[in-house]
Order: sequence, then structure tokens, then C-alpha cells
Amino acid sequence: MSGPIDEYGRAAANRGITAIEVREGRTANIGSLGIVRVLPTKNRRTIGPWCFVDLMHADDVDRPPPLEIGPHPHIGLATVTWLFTGAVLHSDSLGTEQLIRPGQLNLMTAGHGIAHAEEGVASDETWESTGIMGVQMWLAQPEETRQAASIFQHVADLPEIEIGAARGRLLIGRIGETRSPASFAHPTIGLDLTLDGDSILPVDPAFEHGVVPIDRPMRVGDDIVDPGSLAIVPAGRDHLALGVRSLPARVMIIGGEPLGHDVKMWWNFVARTTDELTDAWRAWEVGDEERFGRVPSRLERIEAPIPPWISQPSNQ
Repeated sequence: MSGPIDEYGRAAANRGITAIEVREGRTANIGSLGIVRVLPTKNRRTIGPWCFVDLMHADDVDRPPPLEIGPHPHIGLATVTWLFTGAVLHSDSLGTEQLIRPGQLNLMTAGHGIAHAEEGVASDETWESTGIMGVQMWLAQPEETRQAASIFQHVADLPEIEIGAARGRLLIGRIGETRSPASFAHPTIGLDLTLDGDSILPVDPAFEHGVVPIDRPMRVGDDIVDPGSLAIVPAGRDHLALGVRSLPARVMIIGGEPLGHDVKMWWNFVARTTDELTDAWRAWEVGDEERFGRVPSRLERIEAPIPPWISQPSNQ
């Protein structure tokens, strides 16, 4: 599942913070799928290398809509797909066809260019009652890999962790002596945790962190964070103090070293300059298979909108 981002005109630079800040997400739809977008948010493009976080849910839980996202392109980012319920068939221009279920990770690194499609699959009894629920996230690639070849990783066996009253899975990165087999070329971390009580989570003080409650309000330090909101925790802290009133409580933790430069984000692209965004748009418009390849999917190709910085063609 993917964006798109349509906020190119907003300020791209992060505003430095020294205290925890809480931001409300905003609701939207991708086709018939309801989402809450918590990143990017006002004056905040990235948390470490993470640049995009959508919480996915079915608006109609009695009759969940089908997920059908046709072939579309990416550059300069890695997509991180993590499901709570349902199943999705991923197809991409590398020739990958991979079914993903809850507890498994899809990590697709775009580099110079890739295209993919995603389709919900009724693979078990939870589909009829809940549809697709989960998190779709992007990692902005660092300078040394963002123009490189594309890579797809499917990790079915992720390490389980238990820290005090917190238990869950490590999607990417390292905590203590535990390391995820998923790889990304910038120091980062992603965790899916369930809290059975108040917890102190040790973290790398060189990392910025984001805390995204899934199903219960949560206290992060002295701040209350509701589901569908984001707590931004600046670098310099060696632990996260998480408090809950209702149990159990599920939460996503993301973080990483600051990327070190601003990124530009538009539609399904992450880049450094407007020219790079324009080049990618034009390549998709003309069907440049050398750059984006061909996706083995029955779904219809998604056309790109005209970028807001390009003049509309005249009707005369």
C-alpha cells in the first residue's frame, strides 16, 4: 500500500525540537481503504529516515472493501508493509509475487526506480470480519543508495523481544543484542509492541523516535497520545517512558539517526530536488520500462497527476 503524498508545497525542513511533541493524524482514503496519516506532519517530514506512516483500516467493518492498488512507481524510498489483519499479494517489476500475512515483513527498496501493485487476498477467516488493517511506512533512502538498484525483502521470521511489560517484534534495526534480519542502509529501528503495563524502553540516544499508539491512549513521558496521533521524541534520550491505563495496548515505535538533509516528497516519490521528481514523473508518464520495469498484475496502471510546479497544457 502506498501514499500518495500531495504536499510538495509545504515546508520540507524539520523544525528542531527539544521536548516531546504530539501531533494528530489526519484521515483520508486510498481508493476504498480508510487511512490515518501521522507522518509527514506540519513542519516535520522525517523521524530518522522514516518519512511516511499510514495507519490502514476498513471504514465498514461489516463489509470490508477490497484492497486493489494498481501498478505505480517509487524512487528514493523503501516501503515497509506490516499487517495486523488480512493478507496482501505484492507484485513488483523485479518479478516478485509475494503474499504477506500478519507477523511478516515486506521491505521494498526503490532506489532509482521500481513499480509495484498490491491486492488484498481473502486468505483466512479474519478477512470477512476485519479486512485489511496494518501500517504502511516509508524510509527515505540515504545518499549512497537512493540511485542504486531496487531490492525486495520478505522476512517471515522476525525476532520476538520482551522488555519488562512490553513484548512484540523487531521489524528492522537492533535493540540490545537482538537484530532484525531486514536490512536498510541507515541506522534505524521499527518495533511493534504490546504493553501489559507501564514500560521503560531503552533506546539509542543518537536516534529520533516516533511513538504511534494503535488501539489505546498512551502516556509518552508526561504527554497523552491517542490512537491516530504521533509523539515525536527528539534525540538525546536513552529511554522512552510509556504508560497505559487500559490493557493490553499496542504501539508502533519508529526511529533512527537524523537523515542529515532535507527531502522532497511528492506523489510516490522521494528525492532531493524538484528536477529529480520531474524526471521520475516524466519517465512514468511515457512508460519508461527501463527505469520502472513492468508489473505482473491484473490491476490497472495508476496514472500520475501533473506536478503542481509544471504548467498545465493549454486546451487551445
